[in-house]
Amino acid sequence: MEERNATKENAAARNTRRTQGRVSVPTYLQQLGERASKDKGARFTNLFCHLKVPLLKDAYARLQKRAAPGVDLVDWKSYGEKLEDNLRDLQDRLHRNAYHPPPVRRVRIPKPDGRERPLGIPTIEDKVVQQAVRMLLEPIYEKQFLGFSYGFRPGRSTHDALDALAVAITKERTNWILDADIADFFGTIHHERLKKILEERIGDRRLVRLNVRWLNAGVWEDGRVEATEEGTPQGGVISPLLSNVFLHHVLDQWAHAWRRQEAKRRVYIVRYADDFVVGFQNGSDARIFRAQLRRRLEEYGLALHDEKTRLIRFGRFARPAGNEKAQKATFDFLGFTHIGAKGRDGSFHLLRHTSKKKRTAKYAMLREELRRRRHAPVKETHRWLNSVLRGHYNYYGVPGNERALRRFRHQVRAAWYRQLSRRSQRGRKTVVQWKRFEQRYELLRPEIVHPWPEQRFALR
Repeated sequence: MEERNATKENAAARNTRRTQGRVSVPTYLQQLGERASKDKGARFTNLFCHLKVPLLKDAYARLQKRAAPGVDLVDWKSYGEKLEDNLRDLQDRLHRNAYHPPPVRRVRIPKPDGRERPLGIPTIEDKVVQQAVRMLLEPIYEKQFLGFSYGFRPGRSTHDALDALAVAITKERTNWILDADIADFFGTIHHERLKKILEERIGDRRLVRLNVRWLNAGVWEDGRVEATEEGTPQGGVISPLLSNVFLHHVLDQWAHAWRRQEAKRRVYIVRYADDFVVGFQNGSDARIFRAQLRRRLEEYGLALHDEKTRLIRFGRFARPAGNEKAQKATFDFLGFTHIGAKGRDGSFHLLRHTSKKKRTAKYAMLREELRRRRHAPVKETHRWLNSVLRGHYNYYGVPGNERALRRFRHQVRAAWYRQLSRRSQRGRKTVVQWKRFEQRYELLRPEIVHPWPEQRFALR
């Protein structure tokens, strides 16, 4: 979507352990990025040999220390008790082709709509190797990825994507919005097609084969192993990068070429993982793009989610047509409901409010946790509630969302007071007592953490 400063490669890392010879890990990763930048068509054929103890040790240090263990029930701390021995053994098995990834442990996370999101948790050893491979591949593909791709990339965040979208809507001639969603993207990635896409840049067969082994490792659930013929498990360290590589080929390059060669007017794209929004100046461009996008995805075994994909009039110059109701147009993206509204002077305003789905889910989680903490010390619960509020403000603290932030704080306060009242043996507190309590255990007040971007993006 925009031109951004070059992201700092892993060469900026503090650790300077050696891969092989006299080249440090960060230096080698920087060299990979430089070569990928100079030669866009280069194929990298000598990567697997760098999967040695220094790189593996760096990979281990970057893992989440409190992450859940895989099927072997070995966690980060216990693996690190004999780290050097474990990594030397791992290195040996990798280079003897004796390393075979075990199945990932599947856990299911409830979703706000009542469904469940399956997560695949690899073993700690698998995570180490995946992180090391990610460190090798990321500098290569970062030079290839386009500017409107934001998800799971170094130096980029959800709010970078939100700001870029806001600029496109408020500063450009956006009249239509395609709010698109790929149905079960992570579960439907075609393994053979992904392998061929990797082979376009990665000429090291051993490294490609290692990625394929992860995809085909299967999942363990309820005491049995289920084969995985397609998809990449959500929860794997390497999965976000592989999904970006796949979508770069399937979606990003195609969409970028389409808007340059086919579109009659301006087209703007913002993608975060498998969620993306496309803005159009021309309505006919929007309808043609949607139809061709559907066919493009079908070629690679993907499909648009019909219920979650919408084409709406939205933007400074959008007007209801025919018998359409003149009401505020809205769409959801990255947890925010985007609302097109008019100011008192008649000018267009973009409002971003916490989406109802996210707000409801967060409140339900909070109430359930409060029930679990019913008998916990007041100070402990107070610290936890403030940490929840701080995290909420850090994400949803954007201009125009103050009312929703205050409402969420009020809901948190009311839920806590109800819990305290139910466990009390002394009857109801008076208004004065509640005021004293609130002064002592004050909940964090809302704040705007992400102002409107001062630096305007150069759209492309």
